[in-house]
Amino acid sequence: MGGHETVVYMPDRDAEAPSAPDLDELMARVARGDQEAFADLYDGLAPVIHGLVLRVVRDPAQSEEVTQEVFLEVWQQAKRFDADRGRARAWITVVAHRRAVDRVRAAQAATDRDLREGIREYRESYDDVEHQVEVALESERVHKALESLTEVQRQAIRLAYYGGYTYAEVADALGLPLGTVKTRIRDGMIRLRDALGGSHE
Repeated sequence: MGGHETVVYMPDRDAEAPSAPDLDELMARVARGDQEAFADLYDGLAPVIHGLVLRVVRDPAQSEEVTQEVFLEVWQQAKRFDADRGRARAWITVVAHRRAVDRVRAAQAATDRDLREGIREYRESYDDVEHQVEVALESERVHKALESLTEVQRQAIRLAYYGGYTYAEVADALGLPLGTVKTRIRDGMIRLRDALGGSHE
């Protein structure tokens, strides 16, 4: 997403992670602040953890960020690992899955917030309906309301608010004049507001 280069860890099917006892021993050393053990743990499990995160998050750059967050948490919380209650690999996998799910939920919340702001931007001056839209705006209802739009309106709004495209980029993607795209999005936002407001009555 940014301009910086992102290193992506991809699972190497020919390389196996250290065995469970080795990982447990490494975790014990990491809990004592052993940086060398942490480096070995990272080298052994980073491809596996990145692969798991990628399956949940889908986006390679964000998956790399989440993988880094996972191992930062492992380093900071290693003392909480109890070898008597399970294996190190399983413990780290649980941390990774939780982090990945949190990232997906955060991304969805940001998308919903952007769409809500878009609807507010193109609202008409009916305070009672505006209030209903703000209160009732939920992902499932938004997706349902989108189906009431024309195909061009729906595509334009999805590209602008779900895809993060600028209006100019939406116009290029749809092969339409910029003014037409702006009109379609404006009309679509008004129809969304009406659909959400009306269904709440």
